[in-house]
Amino acid sequence: MSREKEVKLTKLAKCAGCGAKVGAGVLAQLLEGIRVHHDPNLLVGFDRSDDASVYKISDELALVQTVDFFPPIADDPYTFGAIAATNALSDVYAMGGEPKLALNIMAVPESMDKETVHQILRGGYDKVYEAGALITGGHSILDDEPKYGLAVTGFVHPDRVLTNAGAKDGDVLLFTKPVGIGVLTSAMKVDLVDEETKAFANRMMTTLNKSARDAMVKYEVHACTDVTGFGMLGHLLEMAQGSDVEIHLDVSGVDFIPAALEFAKMGVLPAGMYRNRAFAEAYVDCGKADTAVQDLLFDPQTAGGLAIAVAPADAPALLDELKTCVPSAQRIGTVRAYGGGKRIFLE
Repeated sequence: MSREKEVKLTKLAKCAGCGAKVGAGVLAQLLEGIRVHHDPNLLVGFDRSDDASVYKISDELALVQTVDFFPPIADDPYTFGAIAATNALSDVYAMGGEPKLALNIMAVPESMDKETVHQILRGGYDKVYEAGALITGGHSILDDEPKYGLAVTGFVHPDRVLTNAGAKDGDVLLFTKPVGIGVLTSAMKVDLVDEETKAFANRMMTTLNKSARDAMVKYEVHACTDVTGFGMLGHLLEMAQGSDVEIHLDVSGVDFIPAALEFAKMGVLPAGMYRNRAFAEAYVDCGKADTAVQDLLFDPQTAGGLAIAVAPADAPALLDELKTCVPSAQRIGTVRAYGGGKRIFLE
C-alpha cells in the first residue's frame, strides 16, 4: 500500500477491539424480560451467559454457533482482519468445538480504498483456513467506522460440550495466554508502544485457541470460557455464578504482560476496564492485590486465552501439555464450593 493511501485504522474507531463490547451489566439489562422459547435440542442458548449457542442435531452431532465483530484494533488492515477472525473463532473452541463454516461481517466507510478492504478480508480468510474452516459468504454495509468479524458455525459431540457453568469444587483453573492486551492496545492507539511490544501483542491476538482446545478435550475438563471483552474477572465471575461456586485466584500464577503492568501503573487504561470493574467488583474480594494488578484482571482482552476448570487429577498432565502448545500455560487458581458472599477471591 502506498504511503499516500496508508490508513491509520485505529484512528477511525472510538474503541479498539473487544474494548468496544457492551458491558456485561448493561447487556443483562438489555436482555431482561425477553421471552425464551424452549427446545429440548437447544443445549446452550442466550439465556445463559455462555460463549456460543449449541443445538443438538443427532446423538453424535451438535452445532455450535457464534458471532463476533468489532472496530479496528490494529492499523495494518491484514492484521486487523486476522485478529478479528481469531477472536470470533475462539468462542467455538471455548465450547470444545471445531469451527467448520464462517460468514464475513463487515462495515466500511465509503471512502475506504479497495486494497484496504481486500487486506482486512485476506487476514480473516487466512485465519479461518488455518483453523481448518471455510468462509462461504457474508454481508457488508457502509459505515463511517470500519468493523469486521465473523459468524462461525462449528461441530461438537453433544456429550462433550463445554460450558462456563460446569466448574466443580476442587477443580484447578488453567489459563493459556498472557494478560494485559487491552492496556497494550490502548497504549498503541496513542503511539506509546515500541515495535517489539506491538509485534508481541499482535502475535498473541492472532494465535488461535485451537491448540488449547485440542489439548483440553483429552482430559476431564468441567468448564471452559475464553477471556475476552469482560476481562479475566468478568468471565470468571460468569463461570462462578453459572456453576454456583467460588473461585480463588492465585494472582502470582497469572502471567501479566510486563509492559501492560507498567502502563496500568501510569493510568493508561481502556474505557472497557472501567465498565468491567463497575460490573464485577462487587463480587470480588481483591485482598491485598495492587490496583494496577486489579486493573489488568478487569482489562478487556481481545482474542484472549481459554480459562479451563479441570479435575485436579488431570490438571498436572493438562498443564504439561499446554506448556508445549500455547503462548503461556498458567495455573491460576482453584474452584471451591460457594460459601456465600463474594464469588472471587484474589490471593
